Amino acid sequence: MTAVIEECAEWLTPASLNNAEPLVRSEPFHFLVARNLLPTGMMDSVSAHFPKLKGAGYLPYEAEQCGDSVNALVARLVDHEFANALGDRLGIDNLAQYPTYVSISRTLKKRHGKIHTDGKSKVATALLYLNQDWKGRRDGCLRFLNRIDDFDDTVIPEIPPVYGTLAAFKRADNSFHGHLPFQGERHVIQVAWLVNADEKLRKAKRGRLSHKLKRLQAWLGKKLGGRNPG
Repeated sequence: MTAVIEECAEWLTPASLNNAEPLVRSEPFHFLVARNLLPTGMMDSVSAHFPKLKGAGYLPYEAEQCGDSVNALVARLVDHEFANALGDRLGIDNLAQYPTYVSISRTLKKRHGKIHTDGKSKVATALLYLNQDWKGRRDGCLRFLNRIDDFDDTVIPEIPPVYGTLAAFKRADNSFHGHLPFQGERHVIQVAWLVNADEKLRKAKRGRLSHKLKRLQAWLGKKLGGRNPG
């Protein structure tokens, strides 16, 4: 076991989550926010090991695209003890019983982040933010909201996507969340616990297709963008 994997194992645990004294709410839906869950000494390693994804938005996690530190973080996030510790705070008994689907986002377009609740295939979602700095920015900051049509009707102050911040919530018909339009790099690991294995298979197939289409769009954009006008 490498040093970086050992370090991840020490920091993303039920005990470290408790020590972080997360903000936990059950109204208007169940959610938590924990900060400083990762040591600053891992920051450069995580940044170097973050995958160079082609395409914006959340793409399926593939271990071979990531370095050791990112793979270690994913392993900790889906660990059964850690999942159940999250579930206990989100009002979900034995969250670890549900299959997981992991996706990663490196870049966003301005079309991303619209207010939504997540689909009914999800039981809960966790977002681990890995950006080294987000000072002075409001765009791209996660907002838990009271309504689907008002970005300003926040439940708590917006959550900057800075390194070591974890936001998680139980999916509900009113689990409204989103962020102001942002375009550029925004590093996130997302774990979704799904209602059953069939939904995981469906999401995996859709995710792979979406990834291929995004890569094709990027390739076509480069080709067409390089042409001289007729």
